[in-house]
Amino acid sequence: MAKTSPVQFFRQVRQETAKVTWPTRKETAITTGMVFVFVIIMSLFFLLVDWGAGMLVTSIIGLGG
Repeated sequence: MAKTSPVQFFRQVRQETAKVTWPTRKETAITTGMVFVFVIIMSLFFLLVDWGAGMLVTSIIGLGG
């Protein structure tokens, strides 16, 4: 494997970075909003599953009721 100098390496990095298609501000905002909505939905789902499992275990063991 050929060794490259640090200067050549950073030139190559800059060339590759120029090829990247960066998302627009609008795309980033929409994606961020979707992530937050999904996190809220999943939090509610796991809250309900945890509550249901707790009720089931409590009813089986017979404690706390």
